[in-house]
Amino acid sequence: MLRKIISIFCVLITTLSFSQVGGESTYQFLNLMSSPRQAALGGKVLTNVDYDVTQGLFNPATINIEMDNQLAVNYSSYLGGISYGTASYAYTVDRRTQTFHAGITYINYGSFDGYDESGNSTGSFTGNEAALSFGHSTQLGYSDFYFGGNLKLITSKLEQYNSLGVATDLGLIYINEKLDFKAALVIRNLGTQITTYAGLRESIPFEVAFGMSQRLENVPIRWHFTLENLQEWPISRPNPARTTSDLSGNQTNEKIGFVGQVIRHTIFGAELFPEGGFNIRLGYNFRRGEDLRIVDQRNFSGLSAGISIKMNKLRFSYTHAKYSSAANSNFFGLQIDLQ
Repeated sequence: MLRKIISIFCVLITTLSFSQVGGESTYQFLNLMSSPRQAALGGKVLTNVDYDVTQGLFNPATINIEMDNQLAVNYSSYLGGISYGTASYAYTVDRRTQTFHAGITYINYGSFDGYDESGNSTGSFTGNEAALSFGHSTQLGYSDFYFGGNLKLITSKLEQYNSLGVATDLGLIYINEKLDFKAALVIRNLGTQITTYAGLRESIPFEVAFGMSQRLENVPIRWHFTLENLQEWPISRPNPARTTSDLSGNQTNEKIGFVGQVIRHTIFGAELFPEGGFNIRLGYNFRRGEDLRIVDQRNFSGLSAGISIKMNKLRFSYTHAKYSSAANSNFFGLQIDLQ
């Protein structure tokens, strides 16, 4: 059975690997970070198999019995006055069927002033999107591999236009309890629009990601390593704003080599006291750091940091993520143990 699952993953990766990064597909909110913990660790973590019930939104293979009766609500004041958040809940029926997971991701783009082609006001309008997901995971026989899936119903309203879509996430995770090591492969947002905005069918942000993490043996630190958007090569294009000129007026465009492209797929993160009631989280997203970097100016783009504090049955989390000199985001989260 394990060989069949791995074969399915290989087929999906090779047959569905096409270019779908920011700005090239609809429902882009599906790529937003789902929790302060994830945001603090660089943006995309796939291997947290513990109490973190929100992790099931990003990798359904991590859904486990420790999430039973855990409720999480997260909110972010995002860029440009945009607000978005997530909510997750998991329930264990019994140890045989194990745990089911439900979650929602929503985004509100705020209010806009509308005008026609002549410049006449047409009043204000809003835009918002949401995705409702249901997930479950199972152990593959008696192995150290776990397979999970999410089914997502997506709705979008932008001014007078509406769209409905459906997608699935597939996750496979390997857990070595002796080494406290985990590795995961995830295929996200595999789906399509059911109804389009104005008759034009658009793709949704399909992604393949791979991640690893391990707790150090004698140090209370867990490191995280993620490779995002593996279906996309190259992932970055030269930035026209970084074109340079010599004394003769000859212009040289920015060059992004093989190593630069690999680095832009990479995310690093670390948690200090990962199992404690208080922990500190740090992360660096290389693509965000490189794409938003300002020449000859240090602005710390790509860095993120957060904390988590547990008080009885409540766990509060906060993260600050740096995007540029003019834009940062704050992420707040509350997880409640309903046992």
